[in-house]
Amino acid sequence: MASQEAEALFKSQVEISQLVLGFADSMVLKCAVELRLADIINSHGRPISVSQIASGINNSPSSDISYLARIMRYLVRKEIFTAHPPSDGGETLFGLNQKSRLLIHDSERSLASTVIMQLNPSFLAPWYCLSQCIKEGGTAFSKAHGCEVWDLASRNPEVNRNFNEAMACTSKIVMTAILSQYKDGFNNIRSLVDVAGGTGGNVAEIVRAYPHIKGINLDLPHVVATAPKYEGVSHVAGNMFDAIPNADAIFMKRILHDWTDESCVEILRNCKKAIPEKTGKLIIADIVLKTDDHCDKLDGIRMAMDLVMFALTCGKERTEQEWKKLLEEGGFYRYKIIKIPALESIIEAYPE
Repeated sequence: MASQEAEALFKSQVEISQLVLGFADSMVLKCAVELRLADIINSHGRPISVSQIASGINNSPSSDISYLARIMRYLVRKEIFTAHPPSDGGETLFGLNQKSRLLIHDSERSLASTVIMQLNPSFLAPWYCLSQCIKEGGTAFSKAHGCEVWDLASRNPEVNRNFNEAMACTSKIVMTAILSQYKDGFNNIRSLVDVAGGTGGNVAEIVRAYPHIKGINLDLPHVVATAPKYEGVSHVAGNMFDAIPNADAIFMKRILHDWTDESCVEILRNCKKAIPEKTGKLIIADIVLKTDDHCDKLDGIRMAMDLVMFALTCGKERTEQEWKKLLEEGGFYRYKIIKIPALESIIEAYPE
């Protein structure tokens, strides 16, 4: 019995230690992105040695190879890079795999900007305030910085750039999933508004795939002022809390999770006013959390994203029941959920 108790205690100790040291994974990944290790290996077009990687690090005439070797060893263990043991007594060679290719900065589907943004000290600071929020209420970000994330981004160019680049790179991956899996959903739409669509990249992709659609991109004046021109897309400066341009359908990707239930209902009611009562529809791309007895392997990440919203905004990720309640209060009484190969699902909602 004593032996079983000791083993159980050790197992619990290991599991707690894994949680405590979880930051190591994040920080080593951040280190890899900052040093552009994936870019260096990719530039050679083949697996290379630690010394070759070190020689490719910019502005580093005296890179510490022993430190770099330890970082590479850890990243190989985490299956971020591959390791090829020498067959002739030479150095181990390190190569890319599907994960590390997502860390190449100039790649079409790079996640490098997301790594840099999420692990920026400004975005990490609110995590130290979670317990304070539970005791006192309020948002973690405002407790850490004295303002909300949107205010900090508006006055800090580096934070704003990091945030925008991160949103753009994750958006490309989600849009690929939407366009590949939601083909019939856009067929009968003649006009589509992307609410809070940033500089219009998402609706432009939809219009490119479905040229019969007239695309409208709605966002705040200072956002659309810098938006590029896209064929078939018009930019409208406005505020989703005031009014939304009329269209056959409305598209919102990862918007409602930033806001409280009360604010979401306000946005949804404006959406309902903007579309035809009998034929209009709302297309939401957002996370749908599963209940405990119906979790899948991705729901742990989805729940972690809910805590990201806790740390950075006043919003949250929602279960289907929470979405149902929100939609009904906003005037959308019918809905269906369509799964796509992403953390998000498509929630298609109708006013009748």
